[in-house]
Amino acid sequence: MFELYLILARLINIYQGVMVVYILLSWLPGAYDSKLGVVLAKICEPYLSVFRRIIPSLGGIDFSPILAFFVLGLAQQGLRVILLGM
Repeated sequence: MFELYLILARLINIYQGVMVVYILLSWLPGAYDSKLGVVLAKICEPYLSVFRRIIPSLGGIDFSPILAFFVLGLAQQGLRVILLGM
């Protein structure tokens, strides 16, 4: 079970890293229209859109990624408890 936890935890960490790159693309004009931006949008937007319905942007600032990261962290901790009993 420990190996399964390590694999799933690593996948969550990789996804968080991909989301960080996607979020940082918002600082660069036209970056979302690049090939990298399009690929990352296909990976990240379905997950982030769930949280955008919950938390609207305030003053043009999108706070939904904060909740998205929090939920991924909770999922990782839940996997640890379920698979490792810790």
